[in-house]
Amino acid sequence: MTGHPIYFLWATPRSTSTAFEWMVRQRGDLACFHEPFGMAWYQGPEAHAPRRAPADRQRPEATFEKIWSDIQKAAEKRPVFVKDMPHHTDHLWNDAFLDRITHSFLIRDPAKVLASLHRSYLKAGMQDGFEAHEISFGPQQSLFDLLRARGQTPPVLDSDDLLEDPDTMVRTYCDAIGIPFIRESLSWKPGARDDVLWYDGNDEIWHASLRDSDGLKPIPRKHVDPGDLPENLNSHYESFMSHYTTLHAHRLRPEMVTG
Repeated sequence: MTGHPIYFLWATPRSTSTAFEWMVRQRGDLACFHEPFGMAWYQGPEAHAPRRAPADRQRPEATFEKIWSDIQKAAEKRPVFVKDMPHHTDHLWNDAFLDRITHSFLIRDPAKVLASLHRSYLKAGMQDGFEAHEISFGPQQSLFDLLRARGQTPPVLDSDDLLEDPDTMVRTYCDAIGIPFIRESLSWKPGARDDVLWYDGNDEIWHASLRDSDGLKPIPRKHVDPGDLPENLNSHYESFMSHYTTLHAHRLRPEMVTG
């Protein structure tokens, strides 16, 4: 392998992954990419999304090949961190692609993911409609299982663990992928997050909590009852939970820190 490491965090939507990415951006030692393949999947000329992007938001330059090339070129100069969703890339999972990446996963209780999606849809005035594939629980497990079959067991970080004890769990994650822990990266100033808005640019709907936050601070663990979800979202819960449970069994624990 030539070049610096390329670290991927494979997440689902509404899993606190953008807050985690924002923390990584505060480090200053990694070139960061925010869901780059999502741009190709939703807006590019090879788009796979079930709903075609409006003409004014289509990006003819956003091919999967170009995005992957841009990531690899960035890694020629410095280590790279990419946060993305597995379903954006499942057609790219060949040996050359998978072997170039240091993989890790961020998971979240599907009841909490679905509840967050519901709140965001209401703010956006959208109908609660999506294909299960694009919430990425199934693709997450498919990629995890594929990597294990190839002799790897990538680190899995659970959102509840992260939010309950950010300091310990970020340290545990850094140890697992082999980068130094930088405590200062857990704090930042509130403000606009233009670096992580590539699709609709609506900071108020999708990233209001991150915009108003000043860091990863401990948040007590809360329970979300899937029975309280709207019926059309609740119907996805059991299948999503099966995928989540598979990865949850391999999640990082604080005692795994070696340093």
